[in-house]
Amino acid sequence: MFTKLLIANRGEIACRIIKTAQTMGVRTVALYSDADKDARHVAMADESFYLGGSAPADSYLKADVIIEIAKKSGANAIHPGYGFLSENAEFARQCEQNGIAFVGPGSDAIEAMGSKSAAKSIMAKANVPLVPGYHGDDQSDETLLAQAKIIGFPMLIKAAYGGGGKGMRIVENQDEVLAALHSARREAISSFGNDKLLMERYLRQPRHVEVQVFADTFGNTIYLSDRDCSIQRRHQKVVEEAPAPGLSDALRMQMGEAAVAAAKAIDYVGAGTVEFLLDTDNSFYFMEMNTRLQVEHPVTEMVTGQDLVKWQLVVASGGELPLRQDEVRIHGHSFEVRIYAEDPQNEFLPASGKLNFLREPEQSRHVRIDSGIRENDVISNFYDPMIAKLIVWDESRPRALQRLINALESYQISGLKHNIEFLANIAEHPAFAKADFCTDFIERYGETLIGDASSESETAIALAGLYQVLLRQQVAKANALNSKDPYSPWNQVSGFRLNSASIHHVALLDEKHQLQNLLMTDLGGSLHLGLNGQALKLAGDIKNDVLLAEINGHKSKIPVSHNGDDFTLFLPSGSYQFTAVLAQIAEDTVNSADKLKAPMNGTVVTHLVEVGAQVKAGQGLLIMEAMKMEYTIEAPFEGTVTEFYFQSGELVTDGVQLLQVEPMEVSTEETHK
Repeated sequence: MFTKLLIANRGEIACRIIKTAQTMGVRTVALYSDADKDARHVAMADESFYLGGSAPADSYLKADVIIEIAKKSGANAIHPGYGFLSENAEFARQCEQNGIAFVGPGSDAIEAMGSKSAAKSIMAKANVPLVPGYHGDDQSDETLLAQAKIIGFPMLIKAAYGGGGKGMRIVENQDEVLAALHSARREAISSFGNDKLLMERYLRQPRHVEVQVFADTFGNTIYLSDRDCSIQRRHQKVVEEAPAPGLSDALRMQMGEAAVAAAKAIDYVGAGTVEFLLDTDNSFYFMEMNTRLQVEHPVTEMVTGQDLVKWQLVVASGGELPLRQDEVRIHGHSFEVRIYAEDPQNEFLPASGKLNFLREPEQSRHVRIDSGIRENDVISNFYDPMIAKLIVWDESRPRALQRLINALESYQISGLKHNIEFLANIAEHPAFAKADFCTDFIERYGETLIGDASSESETAIALAGLYQVLLRQQVAKANALNSKDPYSPWNQVSGFRLNSASIHHVALLDEKHQLQNLLMTDLGGSLHLGLNGQALKLAGDIKNDVLLAEINGHKSKIPVSHNGDDFTLFLPSGSYQFTAVLAQIAEDTVNSADKLKAPMNGTVVTHLVEVGAQVKAGQGLLIMEAMKMEYTIEAPFEGTVTEFYFQSGELVTDGVQLLQVEPMEVSTEETHK
């Protein structure tokens, strides 16, 4: 076994690998960039080394520097995690040439599966089922257009060297092919440095089922549990579970044996995942093979009782697989969801910033959390905005699903946008409970899953008003106790008015930056509020960051996080963020919002209209790229484009004004008054 392991990665996967290495008595070496100098994985490792700037190209993708650090530190093995250099054949080859064990397959196997088109050819020879398509080297528009006609529609265009949904486009008819090719090429070259594409028939309602395989250097290759990863958004996995629901024992065996055949076809060693599309008639087709540990590997660990990272280290150090195929046992059911810093209400734009408040569900044999983030850490815009992976297990799928719902309810985050409520809506959806889903589940039920803020938004507003009044009263009491004149009227916040009822005025900005003006009448210890036609009677107290609230006789305990003027209420349906503002300046704050600003750091790709163009509300004006995905900036109203402040290829920062649109109903003279 290795004596020292270098982890060429960051975040939750680095922490995950360090945990297993520690149980095996293996010392660990972490790497860090400028953005990660205080990161959790750095604190956990036995030692750590600085790589460079925050951008991946300046740090975690610097293969030569990483090799030198491994040699300098005395590490005799490198674990690449996933992402970054994990499927880089040249990096694996450099490890081999320098006498450092690469915890993964050999460079030849990575190379064979690195090209989706080459992989399809290898799988065809191994008799692994394939979806009809084109995987050739001729990438001219003419050839691809001709092949599209042969394949038929709907059709899928994919980056040959890609993954994660980037460089992928669904095409419904021949008229859409050319534009989709150009867009997919742009994204592929940006994300992977290679614009080669492949095309194949698009299955309308498939499930995404993958099989975990493992192989050693003694010729042993087995499959462990299958996983269903059908719940996806933009071809990126959102929810995973093991085993895949509804498969017969015979079908599981067929898929497992096909996965083993795929691994043997490239002399695979280590942990790998063979991904299939499962059609409605139970026919399945090879999609790709991931030559690394998958993000969703914990669900397989939960149902098999095995530590797959430990298996990786055993195999990489020359050991045999711990189990034979007939010794593999599957017990119970497991789900994994990915907690992300992103805004489901705004096209799932990634969020960055400080995580001011974090309360995780209590971990047990039923609940596991893999995370590289702690409270007060900063989510950087340089890397994937994952906060954590929440994994649950129980004896059956229904019981595991209830565990997931309960855990999501107790997950509390504030300081930035997140997707917890979105995940809870998926878990609670009747179709998901019945395992009635395919890869278009989120598109099909999107409005239900994302919702319009939430069903409890009005309740949250009332509770926020109550919280602010109670907070004022607490501060006033504290001031009175510390005052030379505790009975001074200046230390009272009763809302007293001569010859009229006491009134409390609370001004709040909600998550949409909309002003909520609340006038709450104080009548004998209770507050009365009229909200959208409802008459609400409120009372309560604040104790240990919990709002003890009563609305019309209904009592509840609402956890609250507070940071300056910002505070978050954690209701059963989700979290609600507010900012307390002075009533007289609230309107100015609201009106400052501008939809023509960059939603995050990125690069301008192209302008969609010319200066002087008259545009309609919702019309696309500019495409920018951020986090290797393209986003369209749309006109917020009808008007005329008067100026672009950035050209194609220029970098832009979060919140900067991108262009100017003059409202149609307002003249230029009036605008500049």
